[in-house]
Amino acid sequence: MSRLAVVFGGSRGIGRAVSQLLAQRGHRVVVLSRNKEAAQATAESLHGEKHLGLSCDVSKEENVQKAFETISKTCGTVGYLVNAAGINRDALLLRSKSEDMLSVLHTNLLGSILTCRGALRSMLSHGGAIVNIGSVVGVKGNSGQCVYSASKAGLEGFTCSLAKEVATRNIQVNLVAPGFIRTDMTAGLEKEEAVRRIPLGRFGEPAEVAQAVLFLLESPYITGQVLLVDGGLQLAS
Repeated sequence: MSRLAVVFGGSRGIGRAVSQLLAQRGHRVVVLSRNKEAAQATAESLHGEKHLGLSCDVSKEENVQKAFETISKTCGTVGYLVNAAGINRDALLLRSKSEDMLSVLHTNLLGSILTCRGALRSMLSHGGAIVNIGSVVGVKGNSGQCVYSASKAGLEGFTCSLAKEVATRNIQVNLVAPGFIRTDMTAGLEKEEAVRRIPLGRFGEPAEVAQAVLFLLESPYITGQVLLVDGGLQLAS
């Protein structure tokens, strides 16, 4: 059954791969990004018709509210929500700037909370599924990523709590926690050193994370779960 799928951070990386896979499955996709041109270009490139690209900064409540008002008026009821918008400002805590810490927390954690609240208003009467994109770093931590890790660990707690709140309304809420995935966010990493830590011996591809997201979206009896897509990285010491 075709559904309206809303993908925040849908113009690049994991979010773009999710948007592409959802469109291939026959769903209508709304792609949201801080860059309107990038969102529209991605929407136009997707398989099928009537996809939409919108600008939205998830860290700003008024942006999120306006986005869902537009979606409601032009597209109808939201069936799927994927929160793939995220940033990192990696640094040791003692060297982290307050403004960078706030940006990470507002985008990665508060942003997903705001978008979930916006989508729920549409889902409560029809059911739906939400997948938040966390990180293996939120599960096991990592030196130099205290704030990023906190934002993703907070997202895990939020996901589990929201899953309990809305389960009786036929809404599933889950989290995918990727490891090292080949995206712009990992472009600056020392690839050879990082690969040595991954049991499967390679970085993952955005499309591989998208497959896990689609699995959870389409699984009506799974909720409140954290699915690691990390090549076994969480097994490494």
